Amino acid sequence: MKLFHSPASPFVRKVRVAAKLRGLDARIELVPANPHLSPPELLAANPLSKIPALVRDDGTALIDSLVICEYLDTLGDAPRLIPAAGAARVTALQIHAIADGILDAAVARRGNSQLPQDEARQKFDDRTKAVIARSLGLLEAMPPAPMDITGATIGCALGYLDFRFAHEPWRATYPKLAAWFEGVNKLPAFTETMPVG
Repeated sequence: MKLFHSPASPFVRKVRVAAKLRGLDARIELVPANPHLSPPELLAANPLSKIPALVRDDGTALIDSLVICEYLDTLGDAPRLIPAAGAARVTALQIHAIADGILDAAVARRGNSQLPQDEARQKFDDRTKAVIARSLGLLEAMPPAPMDITGATIGCALGYLDFRFAHEPWRATYPKLAAWFEGVNKLPAFTETMPVG
């Protein structure tokens, strides 16, 4: 399988963490791709020019990190990262949506920060910063996440905040998340997928 990736993307990192947790990382070839430049190889896999995009062994492509993680759950015999059905699945996907929303807001905030700043962009920054804070507060109030799709996504979200917004420390405000992340961040699935760039 081939995974179109950027080493700084937290969505790619989520897929890589999932692959490592399921023991599938050796089956995936990483293919560098800059979605902002829309390289033809990426567009062939994903006309949206977004990463991650996974090209399966049969040549068909999957897009969106959650869809790719769902597919990885069908391979091998490691414990599933996403419950198959019922209330457990709904709960996991709900928590995943909150953590994924942190990623959406943080990536958008990072992109916005690279542009000339004016009042509208400052309001956008304030809004996305508030989205992140509210979401972290919600996760702080929950029990510690297991190392499934929820833990993988929360870990990637907190790691991205450290990576792109290290000047805005979050640990003192969210001590339960900080304690949980300290342990998670030492797992090979996380140490081996640290963002760069």
